[in-house]
Amino acid sequence: MIKTAIAVSLLGLTGHAFAQMSPVGLWKTIDDDTKIEKSLVRIKENNGVFSGTIEKLLEPDAKLDSVCEKCTDERKDKPVLGMTILRNLKQSANDKGIYDGGDIVDPNNGKVYRTRLKPIEDGKKLEMRGYIGPFYRTQVWIRVE
Repeated sequence: MIKTAIAVSLLGLTGHAFAQMSPVGLWKTIDDDTKIEKSLVRIKENNGVFSGTIEKLLEPDAKLDSVCEKCTDERKDKPVLGMTILRNLKQSANDKGIYDGGDIVDPNNGKVYRTRLKPIEDGKKLEMRGYIGPFYRTQVWIRVE
């Protein structure tokens, strides 16, 4: 009986650890150059496809009514607050710790980058890498919840 209780407890803890290794949740984005907190992005999963939406702008001088003037797709002139910036990511078939195949837009310049997400440090941080051709830029986001 005691062995069963211990086994069930360990399975519950293991399941929690795996859940935290998912990118699903609320993340604080931090500019990799300035180290300024920029926004809160909520990543959701729907039928194995992950997307991320800006929930809050954190920069002190951020305009809450700003729009993506430089976007070239359907997000052009749409509000940055509430914008889906991450889309179409899926868990990698080759590495279950990586989510890729989608893209991210930078609302400041309108550029769209191929992207890869990788939860690190037991899911407390998220390595977000954006690519254009062979070039990439990496930010580390912090889990809020």
